[in-house]
Formats: sequence, C-alpha cells, structure tokens
Amino acid sequence: QVQPVESGGGLVQAGGSLRLSCVASGSIFTINTWGWYRQAPGKQRDMLATITSTGTTDYADSVKGRFAISRDNAKNTVYLVMNSLKPEDTAVYYCNAVQRWNSKNYWGQGTQVTVSS
Repeated sequence: QVQPVESGGGLVQAGGSLRLSCVASGSIFTINTWGWYRQAPGKQRDMLATITSTGTTDYADSVKGRFAISRDNAKNTVYLVMNSLKPEDTAVYYCNAVQRWNSKNYWGQGTQVTVSS
C-alpha cells in the first residue's frame, strides 16, 4: 500500500505561483511513476505531469512551460511548481502513484487550487 498526501493548495491571483507537495508513505519502492492530475467541477480528471523512477517527465500541453514536476527521494516527496497561474487552472489537484508490476493506482485526497482573476 502507498498513501500519497497532498498539500500546498490555496487561493492565488492570476499570474501568481504555487508549489504543491505530495508526501508519500508505505511501499514507495514499488512505485514506478508519480503524477499530478486535476479535476474541475463537472469535468473529468486530467493528467498534468508525470515523473518516472528514472526521472523522465511528461507534461500536458496545457501546462507545458508553466508547471514543473520534481521529486526528492530523500523526503519521499513529489512537487508540482505552478507558475503563471490562470483562472482556468482552478481545480482540485491530486497526486497519483502507479505501482511498478501491476499498474495499480493510488490517489491522494486532493488539494484545492483557486486562481482569481
């Protein structure tokens, strides 16, 4: 079992920045890929950024160049730095972990990000 816990959300003005953190506990060594997703009211949950155990990253076009995912293995933490935030970035942001051998997904409880215009 792996338990991701997100933090760092809040209210920010358009053009501002936030850094989200995802602290993981449990069998972290079993995880191959970490990711950040978001879900706005009435919309599906979308992938924003992923990072593999080897450090390979991938981004959705909507956040490429504005968001950056990173990990600190010593702290069992994955970060999402968000710059140039827009009102349309308002959503609940979720941390995701995918297990290596069976692709089982683990999700955090989410953290709210609200961008005011």
